[in-house]
Amino acid sequence: MSKARIMVVDDESILRMDIKEMLIEAGYDVVAEANTGELAIELAALHRPDLIVMDVKMPKMNGIKASKIIQQSFKIPVLLLTAYSETDLIKEARNANVVGYLVKPISEQDLIPAVEVALGQSERIKALLGNIQELEYKMETRKLVEKAKGILMEIYKIPEEDAYKKIRSYCMTNRTSMKEVAEYVIKHRQLDSRRVSSLNLR
Repeated sequence: MSKARIMVVDDESILRMDIKEMLIEAGYDVVAEANTGELAIELAALHRPDLIVMDVKMPKMNGIKASKIIQQSFKIPVLLLTAYSETDLIKEARNANVVGYLVKPISEQDLIPAVEVALGQSERIKALLGNIQELEYKMETRKLVEKAKGILMEIYKIPEEDAYKKIRSYCMTNRTSMKEVAEYVIKHRQLDSRRVSSLNLR
């Protein structure tokens, strides 16, 4: 199994080095370091790490704002480090969709379990998003097929079952998807005897 790829972001070089050493000793691959939120965004785009360990308190752009941008742009999970534990900060971190946070000072006993939990949570979120996208695709395909069936029923004066069989047969014969055939039927209002591959589906 490949090592998780992690980026460390902190404006304090000594703390950043300590965190990097802890992660490397625990078997992780530290692929990048940054000392500002702006640089964190640039390096996140370049390296696409599995997780970013990022300090909240930084000059110009803080860690929470950088986390929001990274989440929206690249969907990379962020584990925040902070010297503050106020309720407002926790709420703000939740709104940034971070996968966790640690209060300084950071020890290896605190950091490594938090990283493992963050990585595990990130994998579950990715799997859930994948399932949602698959479900959305199936629902969209079903709607298109239903519409295409209605068109074929109207044009060729055939029952619903035969319209569905006609679409499915084209899919199997020409090795194309139900969605592509349905979209063609909706656009051209026909499905003749020519091969689907010659009908400019895409």
